[in-house]
Amino acid sequence: MKNTKSIRLNSLFTKFMAVAAVTLTGVMATNLKSNTAHAATIVNNDTDVVTINYVPGYGIAIWDNPDNPQLKNNNKLQHATSWKVFETAYDSQGNKWYDLGGGQWIEAKWTKAGLNSVNPYVAFNQVASQSSSYSSSTQASNQVANTASYVNAASSNNYSSASTTSSTSTTTSTTSSYTSTATGSEADAKAWIANKESGGSYTAQNGQYYGKYQLSISYLNGDLSATNQEKVADNYVYSRYGSWTAAKAFWLANGWY
Repeated sequence: MKNTKSIRLNSLFTKFMAVAAVTLTGVMATNLKSNTAHAATIVNNDTDVVTINYVPGYGIAIWDNPDNPQLKNNNKLQHATSWKVFETAYDSQGNKWYDLGGGQWIEAKWTKAGLNSVNPYVAFNQVASQSSSYSSSTQASNQVANTASYVNAASSNNYSSASTTSSTSTTTSTTSSYTSTATGSEADAKAWIANKESGGSYTAQNGQYYGKYQLSISYLNGDLSATNQEKVADNYVYSRYGSWTAAKAFWLANGWY
């Protein structure tokens, strides 16, 4: 004789499990849909380098992600400093963000595309009213001033190169030189990174990255000379890491710098 009570209980248990499975599936689908809706949209980079466009003497915060941003650390990226862009994304509100590597995100609204593209003495809200007197010659002067801080006559790391500038009517030849401040452990760390990046070759190229330190070609601003590579490499490392030894430590941990 069949146990009808047992059959009825089994049937009810089966129905309960089916309903539970459907409910759980619905919850998972809802959560998945919710997470997807709030995920940042990764897009192609519109620039390789950005310069912080904020207020002289102040900096902007670094965040851990563009979706639900939390402060990455207490560091600030100072006004008029330039940074390499690794990834670009838009959050659910349509705001643009840049990843500077290592999950360090900044809001794109506080930047301007290009290397040293911001006047270090002018705040972002003054840029619109700024006259055209801040021309390319002024930018060049600022770059020279920034570079001068890394020149040390006592250093043995001296690099020089000759360049020729042509125009319609005249041709002018100039010789430029640069002396790096990297000595001792700093010089050793700099040489170590150069060996890892290019084997020490000033002409090595990997896509958009060029030279001894595998800098973005846009960083070099059209000047691929050894002198400019040394100068820009120092400028990049000191502004981003503070020292070549710190850059080496970052390279060891991440495989890039």
